[in-house]
Parts: sequence; C-alpha cells; structure tokens
Amino acid sequence: MRARDLEPRASGRAPAPSHSVWRADFPIFEQAVHGRPLVYLDSAATTQKPRAVLAEIERYYARGCANVHRGLYALSAEATAAFEGVRAQVARFLGAASASEVVFTSGTTAAINLVAHAFGARFVRAGDEIVVTEMEHHSNLVPWQLLCARTGARLRVLPFDATGRLRIELLDALLGDRTRLVALTHTSNALGTRNPLPRVIAATRPRGIPVLVDAAQAMAHERVDVRALDCDLLAFSGHKAFGPTGVGVLYGKRALLEELPPFLAGGEMIERVRLESSTFKEPPHRFEAGTPNIAGVLGLGAALGWIERADLAAIGRHDDAVARYAAERLAALPRVRLVGTAENKGPIVSFTVEGVHPHDIAQWLDGAGIAVRAGHHCAQPAMDRLGLSSTVRASFACYNTSRDVDLLVDALRETIEVLG
Repeated sequence: MRARDLEPRASGRAPAPSHSVWRADFPIFEQAVHGRPLVYLDSAATTQKPRAVLAEIERYYARGCANVHRGLYALSAEATAAFEGVRAQVARFLGAASASEVVFTSGTTAAINLVAHAFGARFVRAGDEIVVTEMEHHSNLVPWQLLCARTGARLRVLPFDATGRLRIELLDALLGDRTRLVALTHTSNALGTRNPLPRVIAATRPRGIPVLVDAAQAMAHERVDVRALDCDLLAFSGHKAFGPTGVGVLYGKRALLEELPPFLAGGEMIERVRLESSTFKEPPHRFEAGTPNIAGVLGLGAALGWIERADLAAIGRHDDAVARYAAERLAALPRVRLVGTAENKGPIVSFTVEGVHPHDIAQWLDGAGIAVRAGHHCAQPAMDRLGLSSTVRASFACYNTSRDVDLLVDALRETIEVLG
C-alpha cells in the first residue's frame, strides 16, 4: 500500500484506501457475479482464501495425503511433521508459551463447546455462575445455557448500551464467590464493538476467575497476544482468518488444560485402553479424538503464513479505514440508521433502512454483485436489546477498498428508491 493512501486528513482521520495490494492474491475476485465485479462485504461470516491456502490444500491431497501420528512410513511422518509444525506456528502467532497449549478443533463453536463440557464437568456445580455479555454470538451463549441446565448453575449477563458499548462499569457487581468463568467476545460480529478485554481480565484476576475470549472476529484484522492479554482460554476459526472451513483453535493455559477431562473419546487421545477403563494423553492430544482435519490444519498454517507476510498491522489499519469510510458514507444516506456506534469498533458496519426489510436490501444488492449479510447474525439477544429483528451488515477485510464502499452506497441508494 502506498503511504499516501493512509495519510491523515485535516480531520485527523485516515482516508479509506482506494486500492488493496492484497486483492490480487484472492482468485475469487477474478470472476463476475450477475455480470458484475464481485463486491464481497461478508468477511465477518467467512473470509475469502488466498492462493497460498488453496495451493497448500491441493498439495496435501495430491502429493502428501496420509494420516498423522500413526503411520510408520515416510508419507505419514511428513504429514505429521507438517501438522505439528502448524501447531507450533499457531502458538507463535498467538504468543502462547508452548505448542502444547494449542488444541485443534473444527472451529470456534466446537472450541467453546469443548470448554463448556470439559470445564463444566470439572469446575461447575449447582449454584455456580457463568458470566457472559449481552452481545455474544449464539456459539458463546447457548453452550453456557446448556451447561447451566445440566448443572443447576446460573448465567449472568453484562449488558451493553445504546451505542453497543459494553457496560464494563457493571462487571464488578456481577463477579462473586460463585463465578466460575467469564466468557466474552473480542469483537462483536453484529455490532462491531471491540471489547475492553484488559479491563475485564484485570477485574477477574484478584478473584482467580478464568476468562474465555471468543476471538473469531479478530484474527484477520489484528494481533492477539494471549500472554500479553493474560486470557486463560481463547477460540478462533480458520475460515474467518483466510483459512479453510472446518478447522479452528482452542488456546488454553497449560495448567488449566491439564485440569480438564476429555470431551470426545476415541482414537489418538488415549494413552492405554483396557476393557474396564482407559487413561488419556496429556494436552493437547487429549482433546483431539479421531482423525483430524489434516488438510484444514495445513491450510490454516498457510493462511497464518500469508497474514504474517502481508503484515497484520498494515491489514488492520487498512480494514479500519475502509470501515470508517463506509460508516460515514452510509450515515449520510436518508433513512439509514447505523447500528453499533461504539467508539472502538472493528471493520463491521451494521445498519437498517427505515421502511425496508434487511432481507430485501440484501437480495437487491446481490443483483448488483454486492454480497452483504442480513439477519440477526446469530446474536438474537443483541437484536432484542436494540428492539430489532435483523440488520444489514457490511464487513470488510484486506481485499476491500473505498471503491467497494462507493459501489455499495450507490446501489443502496438505488435500492432505497426502488423499494421505499
């Protein structure tokens, strides 16, 4: 990216980049949709994949396909070395103390469910409490609801205000002697709010309460250092960070993972099996029953490598600049209301249009080759809090530019005129 694309305006804000140096790495943009260039604004749901990821998945299946950890032959040994190499790569990417703190899962949802079952079985009893926030994705809410139903524990909820800012000043009142875990999102997928995680974790430390961070919306846009943050658990999905679907990561402090029982049972996670009972491996393999998504893990490694080569800090500045530009332009349209206007936001802009249903807007924009998300975004309690059933969401990544925003705004203006 040219330096002038990010030079401050007189207002002190950086203009939206007019081009993306990364876009050429994503072959999906070489095609048309409905005869128009693709404008992809749904990266909060899944990011597009760079060539390096596609090449690594093809390489594994075409020239390196073998199961890991089990074969006494060269192909399996090579696959195992590559697989465990990605585990070490993820640990470095997260700033973890050891590769043994990285558990491969099928995604954020699976990682959080793993914790809800294993942590819940070990530490949660009737009368205990789990603290979540009102803006959580269903994947970081429903597992805790089910845990409470199984154990007789209670769910406590930290609200947000009308702008989407977390009411952090109310947290201390929710924490008590029976609080067993705080689980919250890094960045809201529905509102775009970046939460003040250091303040949350600082409040829990004197009480010895572990904190789980849902970082699904963060990894493609900013560095998350788990030791600097001092979170106890963190989950993210590969497909939201330019990697394949069906693969994700649970990070956990080693001492905590050692306390947790297995969640899924079967091959690979065992140490010794007898008919009467079994013993289990140390973390992380204790939590990785069965044949893993080997190609997915290798693709995740390629995605993280691509991010590191591309410069994650530059990506983050770019994404935030495009999102700010989008918020400014959308807010200037008649009958458009931005939803989620907290000061510290990730590259997500949600909005409604007076008199037009979000689903109708999304379908009309699709006709112009513009892909946005419409719905409750798996965050129905957040929608309830705002008195909404759904919003339109435009979410941005490194391949988006101000031109994408201009095309969105022009098409939305036309859509409002036609449907309004």
